Order: sequence, then C-alpha cells, then structure tokens
Amino acid sequence: MENAIDVNLAEIDNLIERKYRNNKEALVMILQDITGLYNYIPPQVLPHVARKLGVPPSKVFSVATFYKTFSLEPKGKNIVSVCTGTACHVRGAKNIMNSLYKDLKIKEGETTDDLMFTLESVRCMGCCASGPVIRVNKDTHGGLDQERIIPVINQYRDEKA
Repeated sequence: MENAIDVNLAEIDNLIERKYRNNKEALVMILQDITGLYNYIPPQVLPHVARKLGVPPSKVFSVATFYKTFSLEPKGKNIVSVCTGTACHVRGAKNIMNSLYKDLKIKEGETTDDLMFTLESVRCMGCCASGPVIRVNKDTHGGLDQERIIPVINQYRDEKA
C-alpha cells in the first residue's frame, strides 16, 4: 500500500502558509489537517512540512508518531473501532472482533487492501449499557453479537458504489 495516493504539496503549502502563517507552534494542527485531507499522513509529507516550518524533520516525525490519532500508513475509508472495555469485553467484544477478523480478512491495526476498512480496538466508548459496541467512522452501533455485526459492516460496503 506504499504511496497509495498522490500528494498535493501545493495544497499543503497553502494550508501551512494561509491558515497557519508558517507558525511552527501549529505543527499538531497542521498534521491534523493533513490527516483530514488524506485520512493519514503520507510519509513523504513529513520532510516537506519540516522545511516549510523551519524545524528539524525529527521533530515532525516524533509528533506524527507520538499521537495515536496520527498514522503514517493509509487508513480505510471506514474506521471500525471495537470497544474492548470491561463492559463490552464481558458481553462478547472478543467474538465481535473475531467475526470482523474473518469477514474483513485483517487483524487489529490493519487496513483492507481496497482501503475500505481499518480495524482498531478502543478501551471505552462510554456506551457501556449498549455493549458490545462498535463505531464505524462517527456512527455508533450497540447491542451487537456475531450474527448482527456483519450486516452492519455490509451497510458500509454498500456505500462503496
């Protein structure tokens, strides 16, 4: 999946110059905006951002790899987050995860080859009474089991067309 997309450096330059006025203190926000554009931070962008802001490339890399919300690997169009907190765990979150492993043919932290889905686990979504719970992008789905999880995922597959 290396270099899965074309990067528009002019768009990134415009972002850094106009929105943030080349302010190196805005590095985290700049990386958030780049993530918003590409759904991840293309690694070839890191040295470019460093040059534009006049900071060492190691600083940009360390910030990009420190925060869990940033990724240097392409993410899927649909981020599937499975709650593995205590309430969801005791109600079958592991079974939900196993069903997703089989259906998506990926493991936790991986992305499908077609870049449609990325699978991750999170510690708690604050929906304990509805567990087990998953979130797909911004949509929360609760009260799931092994039979109900795949139809939920299929809703997002159908949006592909």
